[in-house]
Amino acid sequence: QVQLVEFGGGLVQAGGSLRLSCAASGSIFRINAMGWHRQAPGKQRELVATITSTSSTNYADSVRGRFTISRDNAKNTFYLQMNSLKPEDTAVYYCAAKDRDSLYPNYWGQGTQVTVSS
Repeated sequence: QVQLVEFGGGLVQAGGSLRLSCAASGSIFRINAMGWHRQAPGKQRELVATITSTSSTNYADSVRGRFTISRDNAKNTFYLQMNSLKPEDTAVYYCAAKDRDSLYPNYWGQGTQVTVSS
């Protein structure tokens, strides 16, 4: 099993920045990709960004150029740096990870609220 714990949500004004962290523990050798998802009120959960074990990254069109996903293998932690935040970025953000044998995330963090005020 893998446990994911998130840190770093909060309230920020439009145009501001936040950094989310996700610390992984347990059987982390099983993981080959990690990512961030978000869910706004009344909307479906959506993929924000992913990073693989080879540090290949991918972003949703809505955040490309503003958000950056990264990882620190020594700390078993990955991050989402969010710049130029917009009110529409307001959501609960979840970190997630998947096993090598899975197409979809197997493990999820508890979620952290990000609120961007206009």
